[in-house]
Amino acid sequence: MIKILAISDRKNKSDYFNTIFNKNTYEFSCLSDENLIFDMISADAPDVIIIDTQIKDLKNINKKIKNLCPNTIIIFLISANKIDKDLIKYANAFLTDEMSEDFILSTININMRMKNSLEMLSNSNKDLADSLYRLNALYSTSSQFSGTLDKAKLIQYMIEGMDKALSFSLTCTLSLCTEAEPVLILNSLYELSDELIEALKLRTVLNYNSMFDGKNPPVSINSDTLKVVKQIKYPASRFTFSLFRFDNMFAPISLGENTFGCVEIFKEASFSPDDATCFQTIAQQVALPLKSATLYQEIIEANTKLAKLERLKSEFISIVSHELRTPLTSIKNSLDILMSGRCGQITESADKFLSMAMRNVQRLSGIINDLLDLSKIEAGKMDFNFAPTNINTVIDYVKSALSEVAKSKGLTILTNQEKSLPDIKADAQRLEQVLTNLVSNAIKFTPESKTITISSKLAHSKDIQINENFKDTVKLKDGDYVLVCVEDEGIGIAEKDLLHAFDKFAQIENSLSRKAGGTGLGLPIAKQLLEAHQGAIWCDSELNKGSKFYFAIPVTNVLSPV
Repeated sequence: MIKILAISDRKNKSDYFNTIFNKNTYEFSCLSDENLIFDMISADAPDVIIIDTQIKDLKNINKKIKNLCPNTIIIFLISANKIDKDLIKYANAFLTDEMSEDFILSTININMRMKNSLEMLSNSNKDLADSLYRLNALYSTSSQFSGTLDKAKLIQYMIEGMDKALSFSLTCTLSLCTEAEPVLILNSLYELSDELIEALKLRTVLNYNSMFDGKNPPVSINSDTLKVVKQIKYPASRFTFSLFRFDNMFAPISLGENTFGCVEIFKEASFSPDDATCFQTIAQQVALPLKSATLYQEIIEANTKLAKLERLKSEFISIVSHELRTPLTSIKNSLDILMSGRCGQITESADKFLSMAMRNVQRLSGIINDLLDLSKIEAGKMDFNFAPTNINTVIDYVKSALSEVAKSKGLTILTNQEKSLPDIKADAQRLEQVLTNLVSNAIKFTPESKTITISSKLAHSKDIQINENFKDTVKLKDGDYVLVCVEDEGIGIAEKDLLHAFDKFAQIENSLSRKAGGTGLGLPIAKQLLEAHQGAIWCDSELNKGSKFYFAIPVTNVLSPV
């Protein structure tokens, strides 16, 4: 019901308004005593005040009314031909003595509708402003979440985001991920007594356990030993147990099976549905970066362990290889002396066993040299002597060195070399090592009466065909390359095993490879030696149809330092 107050000392006007408003179901009263007027206004402000401009002390009364009830509609009752210009700025509308009943009611109703519309608009604007503020707080908090993998900072950003969006009195945040043990972070407006903190600890433990529906939680928490971190804004004031009568909200901080804790928030004023949505959103938002931070930390720890193991492995290989080389050298020298006859005549049987021992010493020496080379390469300590080198000279040397070995297996080594190849800037000894490994493997895995072919040519990068399996690992820069191929008619490699051919200690699983033996280090060493030359190595192969191992070194190396 619309409440109307008329301020007038004219009885005829009071009776006239009383008749109009009472029969139209308005709540109406008329006063002229100043004290009664302000007592009434202070107790319950009316919707409309009609002020008779003929009342005494008009300006003073009007000023006090505007201060006491700024949202009340003020209508002045004036004489028909007399309007005080100073009153215009204070009035929402005007009535005259001659106005009809319908006109008076219309004036009241129009102003009431306008007032209601303005109030609705004001409330809508306030709601919009609140929503925009929350969205801004959520955006700001989300940006902070994406900017760090520090779990302690993520939890703190969550608390700060809730403070911005919700202006809480107290948050109780149980964190399972920011320290080595669970910690309860109390972010409070005022100081908390020890008794209240104990009650909050117990409440947090109960809330945490309730998240798992009677199942065992991932981390067991005891309120007696739970660590507490306090963050107090205004320590001069203190909360009492009346805090538990405040409105509150609770949310887990979890993502899938990952639980990072929980958070409860208290506020003296009631939370709105929008507050609840904002609170749950922030609690859910922080879970994903917390999971990412956890995974990142696990990766860092795993990489640290792997790096340590890799370093220990390299050190072990280096130490063992050096320790084996010294006695092996003595054994080899002793065998040389015995086989030379300087210690007496060697029988046929003794010569057979001494030759067997020498072959195994040489084989073991090769294994040790491979281990030492691998250790040096991985430690970045391999020495290179780069100089202009012609690849055909390297091919001729390797063919000459291994022809007898191939011949002893009934194999033939052929060459197909392009003449007048440009020099490349390379370490000739290391290229000999690469090519020797490739040809030795071809000899090892090729049956008798077959052929091994070493070829060389000049090719542009766009004309070099690389097996699809190596497209992601072999990238040739634009330019000319010296391309070398070692082709055999051996056992071949299955397509699924092609990439693994260059893994350390890898060998193709078949009867001939097991019979041939070896460390599986030749190809990995060749790969890293070629990468040091800014080159690359790959292969084509098919089971039982042979293999082609290619390596390419850029010609531009002769013009620019490596």
